[in-house]
Amino acid sequence: MTSADDAPMKIYAINMDRSRDRWDELCREAADLGIELQRVEALDGATVDEKDRVDWDEPLFKRNTGRWMLPGEYGCYRSHIKALSTFVDSGLQSAIIIEDDIRLVADLPKRAAAALAAVPQADVIKFFNHRMVGFRRYASSEYGDNVGRAIHGPMGSAACYLVTRPGAVKLLGRMRVMEYPYDIALERGWATGTEVFTVEQDVVRSKRPPSTIASRAVYRTKKFVWWKRFPTHFIRARDYLDRLFYALRRP
Repeated sequence: MTSADDAPMKIYAINMDRSRDRWDELCREAADLGIELQRVEALDGATVDEKDRVDWDEPLFKRNTGRWMLPGEYGCYRSHIKALSTFVDSGLQSAIIIEDDIRLVADLPKRAAAALAAVPQADVIKFFNHRMVGFRRYASSEYGDNVGRAIHGPMGSAACYLVTRPGAVKLLGRMRVMEYPYDIALERGWATGTEVFTVEQDVVRSKRPPSTIASRAVYRTKKFVWWKRFPTHFIRARDYLDRLFYALRRP
């Protein structure tokens, strides 16, 4: 008989109603691999008028990013907060949260559990990033995944990560109000008081381009003129130093 501790780690998959084809594709993959998913209905940010947005700090977002917020970013943020809340309500001690554009691998739950065993103090462990520069290893799992932190960032993407129950509670308490895009906010463990780690080599892959929210060209059109971005440059320089010390200190 399988005990609760030996049961595969639960996977919460974020998916919008209008992206049913993605959900069907993900379910077929999961069935072929013997993986169970729980769907978390995502918020389509394009359906929410700006005046109806909740729990976001517009002045801080503009200062921190140097641009206007995209509707997709708002929807992404609120959807991940919903996934964290759903997980906490479940009473489980750890889980994996994914976005619906991730290509699953059969050993994802086992590798996630092994990574957590290698760094049991972790609140979050990321299993997919857009970039990895200056990796510092803290431990290696029994599956050979190096777990640590990156000196350079942001690494980008919140498409696949493990979160523990204490970690989710911290994130919900300290990230409920949106001041950054979710992927950047998730990495900022020095600001949220969480122990955030990553694997050196991605465990999963993305089926689509680095950002499905908008193209680089669209992001550029949302940037403020150069002189309005001076506060943003200061914030990013401070974050870079904080990230450096965070990566180098021993948790």
